Amino acid sequence: MNPLQVAPHTLARSLGDWQGDGPLHRALASGLRVLILDGRVPLAARLPSERALAQALGLSRTTVAGAYDTLRADGYAVSRRGSGTVAALPGPSLSLPSVPGTEGLIDLSRASPPAASAVPEAVRGAAEDLPRFLRDSGYDGTGLPHLRAVIAAHYTDRGLPTAPAEVLVTLGAQHAIHLLTHVQLNPGDRALIESPTYPHALDALRSARARVVPVPVSAEDGWDTDVALEALRRSRAALAYLMPDFHNPTGASMPADARERLIAAAEQSGTVLLADETTALLDLGTAPEQNPTVPEAAGPQSAQAPASSPTGVLPPPLGAGVRGGARTVVHIGSAGKLFWGGLRVGWIRAERGLIDRLVSARSAFDLGTPVVEQLATARLLEALAQVRAERGELLRAGEQTLRRLAAVHLPDWELPPVAGGISVWARLPQPGSSALALAAHARGLLVPAGPRFGPDGSAFERKIRLPFTSSPKELEAAVPLLAEAWGQARGGGRPPRNPRRIPDTVV
Repeated sequence: MNPLQVAPHTLARSLGDWQGDGPLHRALASGLRVLILDGRVPLAARLPSERALAQALGLSRTTVAGAYDTLRADGYAVSRRGSGTVAALPGPSLSLPSVPGTEGLIDLSRASPPAASAVPEAVRGAAEDLPRFLRDSGYDGTGLPHLRAVIAAHYTDRGLPTAPAEVLVTLGAQHAIHLLTHVQLNPGDRALIESPTYPHALDALRSARARVVPVPVSAEDGWDTDVALEALRRSRAALAYLMPDFHNPTGASMPADARERLIAAAEQSGTVLLADETTALLDLGTAPEQNPTVPEAAGPQSAQAPASSPTGVLPPPLGAGVRGGARTVVHIGSAGKLFWGGLRVGWIRAERGLIDRLVSARSAFDLGTPVVEQLATARLLEALAQVRAERGELLRAGEQTLRRLAAVHLPDWELPPVAGGISVWARLPQPGSSALALAAHARGLLVPAGPRFGPDGSAFERKIRLPFTSSPKELEAAVPLLAEAWGQARGGGRPPRNPRRIPDTVV
């Protein structure tokens, strides 16, 4: 992938009043160094050409060339063939390690966008806030009081009155799921789960030795409410895990009447509904009349995929305004897909009695959520409207790019329309999802097979999850490879002799 290009006029504005005493090229190098250190010029970003920056700053090209030479000598820039001069940091290279087996692959198994633009400033602010917390031990098993208050206000603003004591901060959504299944389930208890579903939620139920009861959900028709209600009545499940908004992987959202009926049935059967809201606020920002899944006159939850909310208006969580909703539904949220996966912060919203039980049980698993990440998340939640607007733009561009490329390279695949979320649950012309995943892996593309999302291990051979969280350039590279792999899988071509193990992590 080509590095990010920093525009010369943008860089000139960011430099501000950079001139000082001494040679101009050294002053310019110092100004650029500051921008690189505080993240305003991202690492590996391509700096403007010497001529372009000289024109933007009204300097000679020699001055800019001297500044770039100084940056390179000090380790703050490197020259790469075909990429010009790119920003760097001196010392050892700092980067996230790859999941074993993914080195050199285009990874479509992680349906999660890159960091929101507000993250660097939030982290810098968190560092400024940190000294006020250093007198404490740093082990925090419930969550910083002000973060819990911000999360509680978030639910209250969405129509579900919440007190800070009804919030527990966790190490992300997956940690929250494992903690809840440990506390709520005994070995042999029945647990409802959607089919398809988020694979690691299924893993958590199995690790708790629950008996899984699947209920169908599809990208085209959503939930079969009658089947779900009958499953609740017959199984008397202790827990039901579901994603009612922008479901992963289908992108569907549950209609309002189905939500009310589900809550009433769960209250009658004594089932706790575990609503995972990891993707709930990731709408594409398309108007109802532009999205074929949302009737123009429908309310925001009366279609499978709800119309996007106006800027600043948040969709209500499951159970808001429904009798017994706050008692029957436990909510999970996360900073991961909304802000950045590198912030391992999630939360649970539940009645205080359950929160107390979760806190008591938690010490057997971990000693709390990192303080700095909590401080950053609190700041990001206060910038939620800005982040949602930015996320909508990014996801919309990815979704449109994916559809355009699929129409060219995979014209016989069906990509149902979505109004939000992170992926399209594509339908293949014939079974072969597992063979496709192997063939894609041999071509340098990592994509999980459809059966990974099902509870029985054999269904969904005609399905594949296609995330649109990747950049358009990455999708431009990935979809043609996927088409080549499908040609081999459909034709029954031989797999490679010694394929690398496909990593099991699906995000």
